[in-house]
Amino acid sequence: MEARGNNSRPSWDSYFMSIAHLVALRSTCLRRKVGAVLVKDHRILATGYNGAPAGLKHCLELGCLREEMHVPSGQRHELCRALHAEQNVLIQAAQHGVPVAGSTLYCTNLPCVICTKMLINAGVVSIRYQEGYPDELSMGMLREADIDLRACTTDIVFHTKDEMS
Repeated sequence: MEARGNNSRPSWDSYFMSIAHLVALRSTCLRRKVGAVLVKDHRILATGYNGAPAGLKHCLELGCLREEMHVPSGQRHELCRALHAEQNVLIQAAQHGVPVAGSTLYCTNLPCVICTKMLINAGVVSIRYQEGYPDELSMGMLREADIDLRACTTDIVFHTKDEMS
């Protein structure tokens, strides 16, 4: 991996967003791979990706019910076996007794309204995301809660072993 440009150190936003992209690689979702990283004081508190609850079969094994039913993105969340990355990052922090109030979420996607409500109540104060999500209610609630919301990209390029040879 390398930083673009003059090979200087990546910004904190670029660094944590790159980690969110790495976390997303663990996703078992067939439709959208999402990674999330909770950070406070430049320290990682927890990570999460979208996938079925621990120990249960996931969509890579069973297929995607939402895909089979042609459910549009952002609708009918109850028809999915998976938890969202944002839900999993909050659960991981809770399981390990890590307080998240005052933290920043780095997520490859803007949270849906369900995750937005959880993040607000958990005390997350800032969200950095790379791609939008078709959920106007989520955007409105984040603004109403005065969450510091910013689109964020990464300038780090990842190479496979083959590309490095």
